[in-house]
Amino acid sequence: MSITLVAVVVTVLLGQLAPRAVAAWRRHDLFARWQLWLDRHLHEQPLWTGVAGAGVAIVPWLVPVALLQGWLHGPLAGVLGLVFGIAVLVWAWGPRDLDADVRAVLDAEDGVSQRIAISQLGAQTGSGGGQGPVLVEAVFRSALTRWFSVVFWFLLLGPAGAVLYRLCALSAVGVTAARLPLAHRAGAQRLLALMEWPVAQLLILSMALMSNFDAVFNAWRAAGGMRLQLETDFLGAAARASVNAELAEHVQDYVADGLAPPLQDMPELRDAMSLVWRILLLWLALMALFVIAGWVS
Repeated sequence: MSITLVAVVVTVLLGQLAPRAVAAWRRHDLFARWQLWLDRHLHEQPLWTGVAGAGVAIVPWLVPVALLQGWLHGPLAGVLGLVFGIAVLVWAWGPRDLDADVRAVLDAEDGVSQRIAISQLGAQTGSGGGQGPVLVEAVFRSALTRWFSVVFWFLLLGPAGAVLYRLCALSAVGVTAARLPLAHRAGAQRLLALMEWPVAQLLILSMALMSNFDAVFNAWRAAGGMRLQLETDFLGAAARASVNAELAEHVQDYVADGLAPPLQDMPELRDAMSLVWRILLLWLALMALFVIAGWVS
């Protein structure tokens, strides 16, 4: 737990203080070339073209990480294990900087640059205005895939868990995914959904605790969050409801004080990113409490 806490804090700080170095470390093109090489040589093999094909590409990368993780957990545990955990978490985090992508949308000087920034954020929109709900959903979807799923599986399985999640995401929705066999990609997508579903549920709980509980709970239930299905559409619905409730509360506070609410460009996007940061701080605070409790006991 303590290694996870320190690794997450260091990863976030490195992303803010040394974004270029971190971006260079997070490149995943080597795995993409590995996938394409396997596809050329195993294209006719049922194991590669079937639903378990993603495992053929992932396992050779995952096994060395797991072995090194187990080795560092023994006599060399400590500083070397921490450094290895940080290196893996920095690599699995992202791959793009969510905070920088949001700032790029807000700071765009024209419609073209804003549309490019919005597409890099992950929002599927066609214009630059009136997209608050879509951008909110994109922020939380990106937070799920770039931050919280990596943290969750790193906490649960160590560095191997973070690597497994990132390689699964690359196999399911990466730049080379469309060039892989259909059944192969479908199997990776099902595994990715299985890995993301519990994280999305934890995000909903965190969101409810850090914002308007009733609004989040009602939206989550209406969107089918209570069903045992590997779908995460409820995350976007709950995020939109949470941000709308928070913005309404802000307006009411200004009206109660006899003030005019400040005019902001894309207030939903700003509030969504603020809420994501608060949720991350909540997760870090909970991990810190577990670490302290372990020391006390």
